[in-house]
Amino acid sequence: MSIVHHSSCSLPSRPLPLLSSPYSPIFFFFSQLLFDFPLMDSDKSKFYFGPPINPSCSSLLLFFIFLAILTFQIATRTPPFPFWLPPSDFQLPTCSAFFRPDVTAAVVMSITDFGGVGDGKTSNTEAFRKAIQYMRRFGDKGGSKLTVPKGSWVTGSFNLTSNFTLFLQRGALILASQDPGEWPIIEPLPSYGRGRERLGGRHISLIHGNALSNVVITGENGTIDGQGKMWWELWWNRTLNHTRGHLVELINSHNILISNLTFKNSPFWTIHPVYCSNVVIKDMTILAPLNAPNTDGIDPDSSTNVCIEDCYIESGDDLVAVKSGWDQYGINLARPSSNIVIRRVSGTTPTCSGVGIGSEMSGGISNITIEDLNVWDSAAGIRIKSDQGRGGYIANVSITNFVMNRVKMAIRFSRGSNDHPDEQFDPKAVPKVKGIFITNLMSLNSTKAPVLDGIAGTSYDGVCMKNVTILGLAPSAKWHCAFVSGFSTSVFPMPCPQLQNTTFSPLCSSF
Repeated sequence: MSIVHHSSCSLPSRPLPLLSSPYSPIFFFFSQLLFDFPLMDSDKSKFYFGPPINPSCSSLLLFFIFLAILTFQIATRTPPFPFWLPPSDFQLPTCSAFFRPDVTAAVVMSITDFGGVGDGKTSNTEAFRKAIQYMRRFGDKGGSKLTVPKGSWVTGSFNLTSNFTLFLQRGALILASQDPGEWPIIEPLPSYGRGRERLGGRHISLIHGNALSNVVITGENGTIDGQGKMWWELWWNRTLNHTRGHLVELINSHNILISNLTFKNSPFWTIHPVYCSNVVIKDMTILAPLNAPNTDGIDPDSSTNVCIEDCYIESGDDLVAVKSGWDQYGINLARPSSNIVIRRVSGTTPTCSGVGIGSEMSGGISNITIEDLNVWDSAAGIRIKSDQGRGGYIANVSITNFVMNRVKMAIRFSRGSNDHPDEQFDPKAVPKVKGIFITNLMSLNSTKAPVLDGIAGTSYDGVCMKNVTILGLAPSAKWHCAFVSGFSTSVFPMPCPQLQNTTFSPLCSSF
């Protein structure tokens, strides 16, 4: 996304990473107040104190006051207020160790070695399939690496192999085929029982893999373009026969790294690891038109040990959505999503949320860490979605250091979408939710107070909030809560009575 500034008193940009510290909300506050919102480098997800956009005199005055205080702090080394400066050896926390760097490449070849032509017109589907079929023989002989050089490479779907690296060099662009026949129909996932959008099978993803280990998809910020408009139009026109394919889907796979690339215009969810373990997705830029339907950024699904960090996402749906199966199919398979870290993700989605939990959560979701997020111009910041018939559970979700600007509703628990795979779902299967911890959340220019709707007949217990500030609401705006209970401290505006239950004070004071 290109952002052009017109200001007679602009200040030079300088990168400032979102710091994980007890005082990081100070960075959030000043960046939001002074500069409207932190701006993003178009290639990377580094945070900036960017130039002010039409700054008012009061903003400039506040800036110079802040600068004077900071100068005094540094000069005297006795800060007048808590302000954390990183030591010279400071490193941002990372979960990238979920991926073990066991992937080697005894054989390195180019797609051109298999007849590939990067002219933006010639189909390279057979070239990619031949290349990976050839490289499969090196899976137990030191591994292999397929490079895609500068150029535009049109291709249909192809399957990866184990102990393999797909590497896009600088300037490389993979373009998804516009022929639906090059996106074959495959069986539905067992935890869904059918295609997510249509009955029966579903289109395979552009880049696909099943039962793999030690796979890397990376490069020098090359691009994979799903050219999804054709698929979105089928959806809009109600002429879609089978569920759309993802850009990348890996099934039943282990030790996966996806990094340092741009993914754009996915037909459906962009990155979908399902039934996977030890997955790292980092330093990614994921883009789709803001009206493109269901173009979620990253959707870990019935997967464990997943690390998502340092990503920038613009999409027509959730930036990140954690899932674990749909109604009775997810309940029966019982493959939960657990031990997932979502850190330093930023972006915008005008119709959905920064991070969604569910609504397909029937296999269970637990131990989710969400921290250092920045979301703007979106419908919701954090959203927990479920319904009757889902069953399953959501437990131990920690959300901290979350900044929003012009997000309509900062926090939302929703129900009642009446979205089921078929008529065989059990309406008595209701989810259990326990342990939702939200701390250091600031939302500027919100227009709707939080809505926390649980489900009758089940428990949404242990909803804990601390240091939560939501600004911009009309004085008449009030929290709405139903079938939830928990405890809160230092929350503005005053939360609903259900979040002032002292029974949960010991639990909530522990985080």
